Amino acid sequence: MTTFELWAPVPSRVRVRAGGRDTEMTAGAGGWWRAEVPDAGPGTAYAYLLDDDEHAYPDPRAVWLPDGVHEAGRVYDHGAFDWTDGRWTGRQLAGSVLYELHVGTFTPDGTFDAAIERLDHLVELGVDIVELLPVNGFNGTYNWGYDGVAWYAVHEQYGGPDGLKRFVDACHGKGLGVALDVVYNHLGPSGNYLSKFGPYLKAGQNSWGDLVNLDGPQSNEVRRFILDNVLGWLRDFHLDALRLDAVHALADTRASHLLEEFAREVDVLSTHLGRPLALVAESDLNDPRLMAPVEAGGYGLTAAWDDDVHHALHSALTGDRSGYYGDFGALSTLATVLTEAYFHAGTYSTFRQRIHGRRVDRRNTPGHRFVVSLQNHDQIGNRATGDRLSATLSPGLLTVGAALMLTSPFTPMLFMGEEWGAGTPWQFFTSHPEPELALAVERGRKAEFAQHGWGESEVPNPQDPATFERSKLDWSELGTKPHADVLDAYRRLIALRHEISDLTDPRLDRVSVEYDEDARWLVVHRGEHAVAANLSAEPRTLPVSATTILFGDAKPGESGLELAPESVAVVRR
Repeated sequence: MTTFELWAPVPSRVRVRAGGRDTEMTAGAGGWWRAEVPDAGPGTAYAYLLDDDEHAYPDPRAVWLPDGVHEAGRVYDHGAFDWTDGRWTGRQLAGSVLYELHVGTFTPDGTFDAAIERLDHLVELGVDIVELLPVNGFNGTYNWGYDGVAWYAVHEQYGGPDGLKRFVDACHGKGLGVALDVVYNHLGPSGNYLSKFGPYLKAGQNSWGDLVNLDGPQSNEVRRFILDNVLGWLRDFHLDALRLDAVHALADTRASHLLEEFAREVDVLSTHLGRPLALVAESDLNDPRLMAPVEAGGYGLTAAWDDDVHHALHSALTGDRSGYYGDFGALSTLATVLTEAYFHAGTYSTFRQRIHGRRVDRRNTPGHRFVVSLQNHDQIGNRATGDRLSATLSPGLLTVGAALMLTSPFTPMLFMGEEWGAGTPWQFFTSHPEPELALAVERGRKAEFAQHGWGESEVPNPQDPATFERSKLDWSELGTKPHADVLDAYRRLIALRHEISDLTDPRLDRVSVEYDEDARWLVVHRGEHAVAANLSAEPRTLPVSATTILFGDAKPGESGLELAPESVAVVRR
C-alpha cells in the first residue's frame, strides 16, 4: 500500500491514477489531499488528475520520472537502496579542494556509473569534494541542468535516483565528499506544471523566468516544498553539501529570509546525522552577510562563490578587459582580492555603473568561506565558443594561475579537465524537443554574441548534438604533452596545499602581497612560505629569500629568486 499526499489548493477535485485505476483523494486542511492505494507498491506508475481534466500530471515531489518530466512518475522507496557508507563521517568545506563536473560530459557515456569509473583519477589528483552540476529532472536528454522543472527527481539519462545514490556511495567509499548544484530561483520553460497545483509562482520575473512565490499568499507551503527538497538531498541521497544557484535572484521580503531557514534546518540535520553539511551560495552581491552567523544578523551559510578572484586571475593572465573584466587586470587588483576576498567592496563598478559590494572583515572572516576558481562552468560555457583557458594560455601561465588559486587562503575549486589543460571546449548545449523553443534558444544565443562582434556561423548552435559531443572530455589527452605536465603540476600543488598548513591558513589578515606592475611579477606571502609568480615573457628576479624550493624550477640568486618567463615557484623562506 502507498499513501499519496499532495498539496494542491488550486483544484477543487483531485484523483490519483495508480495501481491500474483512478482513486478519489480526500481534501484536508491547508490544501492538502490524501488517498491510500492498496496495490500501488514501489515501481508503480502514478500521476494526478486535477478537477475534471483527464490529463494526468506528474507529482511535483516525484523522485523517479523514468519517462520524463511530462509523464507519470513511479513510486520510489528510499529505504530500498543498499548503502555501504555507514562509516562515512563527512568532509568539511574548510581545507577542501572542490572539483566541479557535469555528469553528461565528464565521460563519453555521460552517466553516474561511467563517472564512478573515473573516481580514482580524482583521488590521485587530491580532490576532497566532487561538485555535480544540477541533475534534477529537465525536459530533453541533455543540457547544463539549470532549466530543471522536477526539483525532486534525478534525470533518468544520467541513471535516475539509484544512479545518483550509487555515485555518492562510491565517492564516500573512496573518501570523497559530494556536493550538488541546486536551483530554486526559477523553473525551466518546459514541463513546469506547478501552477496547476498551487501558487508556486508570483508576478514578476528575474533573468531566467518567473519568480517563485517565497513571500506572497500561501507561500508557507512553497517554502516548505523547497526546504524539504534541500533536506532530502542531504538526508536521502547522503550528499555532503549543496551549491545554491544565484541566490541574489531569490525574491524574498520576509523578515526571516529563506536562506536563513536553509541554514537553521540544515544545521539541525547535521547535528542529527553527526557529519558536517555545507551550504554554498552563488551570489553576485559581494555581501559577506551571507556567511555571517544567524545570531550575528547574517544568513548562516557555509560559504559563497567569489567571482572577483576569478575575474582578477583571468584578466591578469589573459589581458582580457571586456565586459565585467573592465575593472580587473592590474596586479594591484589581484593583490587586493588575494588579501581582501572582494575587489568591489563598497567601491564603484564600471560594469554596473554604481557602487557595489561590502567590505570583508579580514580579521574575523576566514578565507575558506569564499569558493574561488580559475575556471568554472559559467566562465567557460558562457563564452561564445566555450573555449577554456588552455586554448589561450601557455602551460606555464596555466600553472601560474593554478598555483595562485591553490595556495590562496580560500576554498579552491577546479572545473573538470582543467587539471590537465583539456583541449576540448565546454559549450552551451540544449536538447529541447519543442521546435519553437529550440529555435528561440538558437536565435537568442546568436543574437547575444552578435552584439559583441561574433558572426552567426561562429557561435555554436546549442541544439546541434555536435555541440554537446564536442563538450565531452577527451580522456586520451592525459598521457600526452603538454597535458601530462599540467596534470603533474596540479597534483603537486594540491599535495603541497594538503601538506603545508600555511597554504590552508584561512586568516586573511596574515596574507600579504608584493608586486611590480610593469615587470609583471607577484609574490604572495603565506606564513613561512611564499608563492612567487612571473607573469611576463621575460626572466625576472624577485625579492624572495628562499631556503627550500618546494615547487617550480626557480633558482636562488644573489639578489633574489630567479624565475623563468611565465613560471611560478612555492618556496620556504
